[in-house]
Amino acid sequence: MSKNLTRRLVQLYAGLALYGASSALLVVAGLGLEPWGVLHQGLAERTGISIGVVSIIIGAIVLVLWIPLRQRPGLGTVSNVFAVGLAMDGTLALVPEAHGLVARAGVMVAGIVLNGVATGLYISARFGPGPRDGLMTGLHRRTGRSVRLVRTAIEIAVVVTGFLLGGSLGVGTVLYALAIGPLAQVFLRVFAIPGEGAPSAGTSAPRRSILRR
Repeated sequence: MSKNLTRRLVQLYAGLALYGASSALLVVAGLGLEPWGVLHQGLAERTGISIGVVSIIIGAIVLVLWIPLRQRPGLGTVSNVFAVGLAMDGTLALVPEAHGLVARAGVMVAGIVLNGVATGLYISARFGPGPRDGLMTGLHRRTGRSVRLVRTAIEIAVVVTGFLLGGSLGVGTVLYALAIGPLAQVFLRVFAIPGEGAPSAGTSAPRRSILRR
């Protein structure tokens, strides 16, 4: 049992750190970010605060919105708020700029694939959804609207707001939207931990996890 718990904790924090790192790679590529990343970057541009710190602030605000929705956070939820943003800023401080379209495209693809790996890792750990995922599922329960509709409405609002603030919207955003579901589904199987409540290979959870988060 303790061995299983240790593996789950390792997967949780490895997944969150990798999620932040993969999001940072999309920033380095400069070809478009994932939906929430567009908002984070736009706010960072306007405020002068680092994108990682903005991610932490937005995550905390979203977590507060759980209260009226009667959502219950887990260890993974709270850890998500801080770990992803710290990993983003740390990666951006270490990774050099990418020059040339070929290099930038390679960094973009690496970021998207690693994001799928990260999603499979932390979801399989089963320590609770990320703040943004919980907002989506909470609104789904409270409004009675479909998860697909709620997710789409949230992400459109986030992307449009982020773009108007100066966030990067581009081919990377489109490729991320198309690829993250299938990638996460694959890596969910790879990192699945046997036990009660483990996500099955056919679950739709990864498709709803946009960090993430």
